[in-house]
Amino acid sequence: MNINIKRHIKLARFNKLPEAMLRALKAARLKRGWSQAELGQRVGLPQMHISGIETGKIVPRFDTLLDFVRVLDYDLLMIPRSLVPAVQSLVRDHDRGDEERPLYASDEESEEQGSSHDEV
Repeated sequence: MNINIKRHIKLARFNKLPEAMLRALKAARLKRGWSQAELGQRVGLPQMHISGIETGKIVPRFDTLLDFVRVLDYDLLMIPRSLVPAVQSLVRDHDRGDEERPLYASDEESEEQGSSHDEV
């Protein structure tokens, strides 16, 4: 029994990062008030390379992408697909600057700020 494992593995290569990630990277840079040149200095890449990554013309290596996001105070994280909607919701709330509230609070409870609640 001679199995050619390479035949069963289909390599997937991105020709660019997903659009949502490109927008998020650029938004994170702009939120910090950094130019492409400033970000490039912090990551050790020329401004043209940062521009190429942000526009999708350059697909960075994994370690470069990791450096890029960490300098912007973010991180790459593997999340089980079933939890992606919950994580996206948390990120949206964080980005909107919503007040922190318990995850178990109903919408009515969160709107009734200042009302007294019995604690258990």
